[in-house]
Formats: sequence, C-alpha cells, structure tokens
Amino acid sequence: MTTHKIQLKRAYDDVSDDDGYRILVDRLWPRGVSKERAQIDLWAKDITPTTDIREEFHHDPTLFPHFKEEYSGELKTNPKVSDFIQTVSDKLKKGNVTFVYAAKDPVYNHVVILKDYVEKHMTKK
Repeated sequence: MTTHKIQLKRAYDDVSDDDGYRILVDRLWPRGVSKERAQIDLWAKDITPTTDIREEFHHDPTLFPHFKEEYSGELKTNPKVSDFIQTVSDKLKKGNVTFVYAAKDPVYNHVVILKDYVEKHMTKK
C-alpha cells in the first residue's frame, strides 16, 4: 500500500509529478510566478497567518517560537481550518499533497507550522 504524504515546496521550484495536489498556502501570490507555471489546484489564503503576526515575525528565526505560538492560536480559532483539513485528508487518499509557499527559509516559515498542525488534527479524526 502506498502512503501519500504532505510535502512542502517553494513556488519557485519546478513542478513535478510527485507533487500531487498543489495548494498555495500564502496570503499573497508569489512574486514573478505565473499561474501556468505554479500549477496551483487550490489557493488557501484564508488559513495563512494574519498580516499582523506575519509582519511582526518578519522571517526572523529568533522570533519563530513566538510566531509559532501566535499562528497556532489563529489556526485553532479559524473557522476555515476544519474544511481545509478535510480537503487535505480527502486529497491524500488519492495522492500526495504539496503545500506551496514563497518564503526563502524552508525551516522558519508558517508552512512548517501548518503542516504539523494539519497532520496532528487529521489523526484525531
């Protein structure tokens, strides 16, 4: 049995067959990337961090623990998250799901937090 997974990929990286269902998880469209090149199946801007906490974090690794706490709190109270998790769960039954993002840092960004949150809450269902 093949196990499908959630993957993380920058919007500037090439699309591959292994990506499966591609979800853009940024509030803003990635600068300089055409819709054709991005091949996004869903743009989930409603589950991204609010502008306030995103600007406060400003991709500073030393602020990441606080940002993670703030964003996790937003995810818990966001009414769109439940539907998002269900969509991801449904798509994983058919293949991989790739969260697409624009941030340069692959470790200190909101997508890492989102992936962890979604995976934890899918297992509770």
